[in-house]
Amino acid sequence: MNLPNKLTMFRVILIPFFVVFLLVDITSYDKWIALGIFIIASLTDLLDGKIARKYDLVTNFGKFMDPLADKLLVCSALICLVELAKIPAWIVTIIIAREFIISGFRLVASDNGVVIAASYWGKFKTTFQIIMICLMIADIAQLQILTMIVMWIAVVLTIVSLVDYLAKNKDVMKETK
Repeated sequence: MNLPNKLTMFRVILIPFFVVFLLVDITSYDKWIALGIFIIASLTDLLDGKIARKYDLVTNFGKFMDPLADKLLVCSALICLVELAKIPAWIVTIIIAREFIISGFRLVASDNGVVIAASYWGKFKTTFQIIMICLMIADIAQLQILTMIVMWIAVVLTIVSLVDYLAKNKDVMKETK
């Protein structure tokens, strides 16, 4: 269990705490605690990959668990935001559907011996989704227009990254075995 994998597991462990502070009324600072936890968890995603690549600590566990931890964090946040009526369910459905499609696609690719790297579109999508989630959790009245703009950019990038991913890797779906 190297440092990047520990950071990934730490991110997974933070998810229930994030959800509780976001949804349960414990203190008057719940949303700020939840936001802090989400930011820390998001930063571990950035750190674990950089450390793993820089120090050649990439493992099969990390290759599997890191994207799963990312999806769990973002999907948990989005589902909570639907519960809090901060984001429409249809937008969350598009975002989660994209994640399932890409995960399934990667599984087929892996079965055919192909490893598909994340694209810049996917990285932009993730960045805007994280910013959107942070803005929605903070729920600052003066930033509502910015929050909506970021939400729409995240939705567009979600769709664009899916189309780009499928177009660039369409040969993966052809049976090679």
